[in-house]
Amino acid sequence: MSKLVWEQDFVNGGGDLGLWNIRKGNDLLDHNGRPVYPGWGNGEQQFYTDKEHNLYFDGHGLNLRACRETVVQDGRSFAYTSARLDTRNHFSFCYGRLEVRAKLPAGQGLWPAVWLMPQDQAYGPWPASGEIDMLEAKGRLPRRIAGTLHYGKDFDSKVVEEFTHELEEGTINEFREYALEWEPGSIRWLVDGYCFAERRLEKGVMPFDQPFYVILNLAVGGWYDHTEIDDSALPGVMTVSDIRLYR
Repeated sequence: MSKLVWEQDFVNGGGDLGLWNIRKGNDLLDHNGRPVYPGWGNGEQQFYTDKEHNLYFDGHGLNLRACRETVVQDGRSFAYTSARLDTRNHFSFCYGRLEVRAKLPAGQGLWPAVWLMPQDQAYGPWPASGEIDMLEAKGRLPRRIAGTLHYGKDFDSKVVEEFTHELEEGTINEFREYALEWEPGSIRWLVDGYCFAERRLEKGVMPFDQPFYVILNLAVGGWYDHTEIDDSALPGVMTVSDIRLYR
């Protein structure tokens, strides 16, 4: 996997947000853009915006910033804002080494993530067509990261396989290189060159043989970590300096 086939250099001006969809609101949408669940299906408390205080560039890269801010929309009130963007219908891939250099926020109730969803639901709606979580973190546990696979023929038989790793030195609140190596026979998760998990893929059982697109988001609250939100940790910022895909 030595050929660079896609790059987003957010520090040196090579990151084009024209290739990204900036998502807004608090509702999980179906594949046709219709709202189906509040809280993005995860009990998340933030309202995503495209405002400059939530999504902006600086000398370190692209910043997704979660704030304590009240938004009222369609009769619903939200106490937090943040940012979410994805490459659906602009860029997707099947197999390769995806590298993301990022700094994640610490703080109870913050939930930064880099993950992949199927461009086309070849095997049906979630979880049948799969989900690949390249990187997730619980802000109250700043030395722990996780990678996860979601799949299964339907919601009642969904499979969730999470692989966690404790950083030996430092925390998520430092720039690190996170990588996902996705091959026909396996998926591996790495941080700073160290492979902390590998899952062999089972043909006919797991749906990870189709193109997936990339998602970046910083959630506040949610079911990933059942905990109170520490408002003193806000604002919290997730910074992505670059993204590279090699084949």
